[in-house]
Amino acid sequence: MLLRSFRTLLLLAVAALAVALAGPPPASAAAPGGGFNDDRCRPSAAHPRPVLLLHGLGGNGPGNYLRLGPQLAADGYCVWAPTYGMPLPPIPVGGLNAIDASAREVAGIMDGILARTGAAKLDVVGHSEGGFLSLYVPKKIPGQAAKIDRVVALAPPTHGTSFAGLVDLGHRLGIMKQVNEIMAAVGCVACTELTTGAPTIARLNDGPIAQPGISYTVIASTSDALVTPRGVSFVREPGVTNLEIQDRCPADTVGHIGLAYSGTVAALVGNTFDPAHPKPVPCERGLPF
Repeated sequence: MLLRSFRTLLLLAVAALAVALAGPPPASAAAPGGGFNDDRCRPSAAHPRPVLLLHGLGGNGPGNYLRLGPQLAADGYCVWAPTYGMPLPPIPVGGLNAIDASAREVAGIMDGILARTGAAKLDVVGHSEGGFLSLYVPKKIPGQAAKIDRVVALAPPTHGTSFAGLVDLGHRLGIMKQVNEIMAAVGCVACTELTTGAPTIARLNDGPIAQPGISYTVIASTSDALVTPRGVSFVREPGVTNLEIQDRCPADTVGHIGLAYSGTVAALVGNTFDPAHPKPVPCERGLPF
C-alpha cells in the first residue's frame, strides 16, 4: 500500500515538473511592430540573417520571448517567435506534439522565413525543448543544417533530463511505462521524449551532434532544477561553446525558466550573433525558477 501511494505521488510529481517547464502562463502577442513577429521585416546589411526563437515545452513563442524577442528587434534583427507543436491550434500551448513532428514543423517554419526574407541562412535560439530542437533539426532533418549559421541553445535537455532525479527513480520502480501513458493521455507526447534514456535522446546522441558550418553556443545555469543533472545540456564537441551563467555572473541564481527572460542571457545572445560589436553583459539576478 505504501509503495503504491509512493508510486502515485511520483507520477504526479513528474507530471507537475513537466507542466513547470512551460514557464509563465501564455501571454497575448502584442501587435507586430519593428522586427518582432512582423512578416514585413527584411534583414538589413548590418544583420543579414533573420532570427528564429523556439520556445520551451508547454509554452508559446510570444510568451517565452517577451524580453529577448523585442530586444533583438530593437537591435535591428528580423525576429520570429512562432508557436510550434500545438495539439489544439486555437489554444496557444505548444511543444506538446511528438519531437519528430515538431522538428518537421520547425523545418517548415525555417523555410518560410528564408523564402519570405530572401536570406540565405538564419540564426536560431531555442529554450529547453526549443533548445533540443535547435540541435535536433539540423542533424535529423535533411537539408536544414545548410540553412543555419548560428545556434544558441538555452538549457536544452541534450542528453535527457532526469527531472531532478525523478525519472531515474521511476525507472528503478518500473513505472516509466505508466508515466509515458499518462503524458500521452493528457496530450503531451514530448514530455517523456526528453527524459533520460528516451529513444529521441538516443537519436540525437547517435554520432556527432554539431553539424559542419554551424556555430553552436549552449548556455545553462547551475541553479537549473528541471533539466538535470548539471552538465546534461552541454555538447562537448568541436565548434561548440558551452557556458554556465555563473561563469560570468557567479551570484546569479537564475533557474531553468528564468533563462528565457534573463537580461544577462539576452546580452550573451546578442554578442554571439554580432561578435564584432559586443555590448556589456549585465549581471542580473534572474528568476530563480
